[in-house]
Amino acid sequence: MRIGLVCPYAWDTPGGVAVHIDDLRRALLRLGHEAIVLAPADDEDALPDYVTSAGKPISVSSNGSVAKITFGPGPAARTRRWLKESDLDILHVHEPMSPSLSILSIWAAEGPIVATWHSSVASSRRDINAAAPIMRSATEKVRARIAVSEAARQSLVEYSGGDAVLIPNGVDCSLYVGDEPLPGRSRGGSTLMFLGRIDEPRKGLPVLLDALPAVAAAVPDVHLLVAGPGEVEPVRAGLPPAIAGCVEFLGLVSQEDKARALHSADLYVAPNTGGESFGIILLEAMAAGAPVVASDLDAFERVLDGGRAGAHFRNEDPADLARVLIALLRDPQRRAELQLAGRARAAQFDWARVARQVVAVYESVTPGDEKVVADLSTQFWGRWPVRRVPSPVRGSGDAG
Repeated sequence: MRIGLVCPYAWDTPGGVAVHIDDLRRALLRLGHEAIVLAPADDEDALPDYVTSAGKPISVSSNGSVAKITFGPGPAARTRRWLKESDLDILHVHEPMSPSLSILSIWAAEGPIVATWHSSVASSRRDINAAAPIMRSATEKVRARIAVSEAARQSLVEYSGGDAVLIPNGVDCSLYVGDEPLPGRSRGGSTLMFLGRIDEPRKGLPVLLDALPAVAAAVPDVHLLVAGPGEVEPVRAGLPPAIAGCVEFLGLVSQEDKARALHSADLYVAPNTGGESFGIILLEAMAAGAPVVASDLDAFERVLDGGRAGAHFRNEDPADLARVLIALLRDPQRRAELQLAGRARAAQFDWARVARQVVAVYESVTPGDEKVVADLSTQFWGRWPVRRVPSPVRGSGDAG
C-alpha cells in the first residue's frame, strides 16, 4: 500500500506526534509499504524527501502547550495538490480535533481515510464547542479511528462521538540496543535524566528541581542531565547554589545522543504534571534500560503497568519525588529489577508489533482497488469548508 501520513504540527519542531508519525513511516517501510508525509514546516528546504510542506506554521496555545500549526486557503490548496499527485491507497490523518492541517486534509480528500487521536484534551471546552461544526464535517468522512491511549479514546468519545480502536504508541526498541553512554559518563552511579521542553511547566522540570536539593543532601554524588529545547539561562540562574553544580543542560539532542543519554542514566524521571495521554519517552527510557520514576498520572500508570515496570510519586509533590529517588538511588537491586521489567514492558510496544495492528486497520477500510482522491466538491472559504453545488442548467422552458 501507499500511505499518506498527515502531521498537523511543524515537522522541524520536536514533538511527540511528529516522532510517532516518523517512527510509523519507518515501520511501514519495513513491512513493505510506501509512506509519505504532509506537514507544516518553518524551513521547507531542510525537509527530507519524503515530507511535503503544507506551508509555514503559526504558534497557538493548545492543551497547556504551544503548537505550531497551519490553516487557511493556502495550506488547503497545497493539500489538494499533494493529494492529486500522490496516488494514495490510504490517507492517515493525525490529531483531527482542532482546526489544523489534519482537518484540511480530510475536507480535501475522498476515499479510505483513517484518523489517529493522540491527545487526552484537545483544548478548552469553549474552543471545542465553537469548532464542533467543522469537526463533525471532517470526522464524518473518516472510515476508521485509532486512539493511542484510553485517555485519548475517552476524549474522542466525549467531544466527537463514536469510538476508536485502541492501538498504543510504539517504540523502536532497536534504536536503544547496546549501552554506549555519553562521553565521560557511565551508568552505575547516581545520574538522573529529564527530557522535555524546559520552559513548558506541564513537563514538570520545576518539580524535579525543587526535589533535587533533598536528593543531593542524601546522595551527594547525584547528577541531573536535562535534555530538550527551551531557554536555559533563566532556569540555570534560578538554581539554588546547593544543586547548581550537579545539573547539566544538554539542549536539543539527536536521536543518537538521546539514546546515549538514556544509557548514561541510572534513573529516568518523568515529573509531568498533566495533559499527557501516553508517555512515549517512558518507553524509550525503559527500552534503553533506564528505570523510570514518573508522576502518578493515569496515562503514566498505564504505561508502567500499574507500577510493575517503574516507580511512581505523587503528582506535583517534590518531597514525595525526593523520597522515591533517594530510595532507588540507594537500592541497586531494586533498580536492576525495574530495569528488567521495563525492558520487557517496552518490548510489548515495539513498532514491529504496533505497525501490524495499524496495517490491519488500513486493510479494513480499503475495499477493492479504491484510491484516495481530491474531493473537488469542497471549497475552502475563510474558516469553513463549503460544499460546491452545481448551478442548474437552464433550458428553453426555464423562467427568467
